[in-house]
Amino acid sequence: MRQVNPLRHRYVPARSRDRGFTLAEAIIVIVITGIISAIVATFIVKPVEGYTQAVARAETTDVADNAMRRIARDIRLALPNSIRVSADQRSLELLLTKTGGRYLDVEDMQPVGNILNFEASGSCLTTPANCRFDVVGLLPTGSQAIVPGDQIVVYNLGGNFASLGADAYSGGNRAAVSAVNAATGTVTLAANPFAAQATPMKSPAKRFQVVTTPVTYHCNVGTGGTSRLMRYWNYPITALQQSPANVATNAGNNNAILANGVQDCRFDYQTLRNINSGLIGIRITMAPTAGSGQIDLVHQVHVDNTP
Repeated sequence: MRQVNPLRHRYVPARSRDRGFTLAEAIIVIVITGIISAIVATFIVKPVEGYTQAVARAETTDVADNAMRRIARDIRLALPNSIRVSADQRSLELLLTKTGGRYLDVEDMQPVGNILNFEASGSCLTTPANCRFDVVGLLPTGSQAIVPGDQIVVYNLGGNFASLGADAYSGGNRAAVSAVNAATGTVTLAANPFAAQATPMKSPAKRFQVVTTPVTYHCNVGTGGTSRLMRYWNYPITALQQSPANVATNAGNNNAILANGVQDCRFDYQTLRNINSGLIGIRITMAPTAGSGQIDLVHQVHVDNTP
């Protein structure tokens, strides 16, 4: 029998084909990956920056738009012929109304009740009837209810007619309410300035408006991100338009920031006396962020100055 040599059939394991990578290969991969990343980044960074700036501009535009809408709302509620703009066009002031009505007049057919007297003599203390009048129709209720402290204004024509007693800022046609009788519809005034007019300035339609407060919008242009659009209210009514500093002091805590990041704002007021109409232009310039440029928003509001 043939003998088999065990050495000739000894099992020898095959050499493994799996092996690691060299340092040179790792460096090459890192370099190539970095080059690809740099190329891709050049195409991504600009769209990302554009998106970020677009979001910032959209948010800033929304803030400015809301501010303009609030200003427009107050303008539509303003007492006729009470809007005035400062010389630098950065401040706008108005007298805010909440309601109005019709007063009982001596010219009404057989008036029964308290008429608004434009010719009476005597103070409210000596002749209380001179400082009372009845509202024709129902008294306003709810948020529009007439309350003590409100101001009754009749036939306001504006500052050019202050000498005739027809300017609410000067007080010739503005009287403070001291009491209201809801049962009889009678309004009692603290004083009767209407009787002191040289020529009675009655409303042709026997109308009156109720003023609650003056309101000032001011563009406070500063530096270092401090520029803002402010709203002030509940400060004393004065014949001349007050400076922004005085308004801020007199208003105290009655203020609100309508918009931050304001570069500039302008108010332009044009009136047409012959048709009792006016137009206010509002322009706000905003700067969202550095490198995003600036945004100019313009809004126009029609003003009804029919007294």
